Amino acid sequence: MSAIAVSLINMKGGVGKTTLATQLAHAAARRNLKTLAIDLDPQANLSQALLGAHRYVSHLNKKLPTVVNIFEQYVPPTVTAPSPGKVSMKDIIIQQVGYWSQTKLDLVPSRLELANTLKNPTGKERRLAKALSKISGDYDLILIDCAPTESILTEAAYHCSRYALVPVKPEFLATIGLPLLARSIAEFSEENGDHELDICGIVFNHSSSYSDGPESEASVLEVKLEAKKHSWHVYGTRVRYSRSYAKAAREAAPISSTSYVRSNVSAQFSVFANEFFKSIGI
Repeated sequence: MSAIAVSLINMKGGVGKTTLATQLAHAAARRNLKTLAIDLDPQANLSQALLGAHRYVSHLNKKLPTVVNIFEQYVPPTVTAPSPGKVSMKDIIIQQVGYWSQTKLDLVPSRLELANTLKNPTGKERRLAKALSKISGDYDLILIDCAPTESILTEAAYHCSRYALVPVKPEFLATIGLPLLARSIAEFSEENGDHELDICGIVFNHSSSYSDGPESEASVLEVKLEAKKHSWHVYGTRVRYSRSYAKAAREAAPISSTSYVRSNVSAQFSVFANEFFKSIGI
């Protein structure tokens, strides 16, 4: 049985996609789900959050392959291998990047050079999906962290995914990316009629008790109206802002194991994680 693949997408930046991807990956591994996290953002924040800064820099310094090599379909020459080489997904996956010693969380890392793929995108949109098709049976869940712009990388994520999870920050212009996303998915579905791609839900993320008020609630209402227009599910749990999420990234830890995290913060994320897993049939 193949894994369920979910892309975290919003055409607006700063909504906490990487934070959610990181913590959902940890939560899935904690539930004993064999999980693969894929970093499809040239900034590689997911890679750094799961590996930790030092291990990530070491990976780059050793010139080990990343998701870039899937799109380019080869590994460039090095001192030890003086000619280009073939690459497979298994060459790129870093195993057991999770927090626990027997973790079932693996990672396909990214690096800044992924941006070069955007300069010559022709014919590359299905390469990641083809590579994943050979190993998806090894996993229960695949989570893909996407960059906040529509590009060949977005289309590549669509080809890999059964669902899209949409984080939204409840603030002014919160809905700005949603019509773009709706149009993008509709165009993809028209061109790929045999591919089922649904939005599993919209989650209000990074909301703050300090900013709750008329403006925040107006943004929530606007998002809900936009979601209703497209028959999109809106999760009941809001993931509140906490400085512990940034600390979790620095510590390469799940929110529940982050130092000095408040119990209500980790408990709230656990409630959302349960809601998310249920919505995709896990």
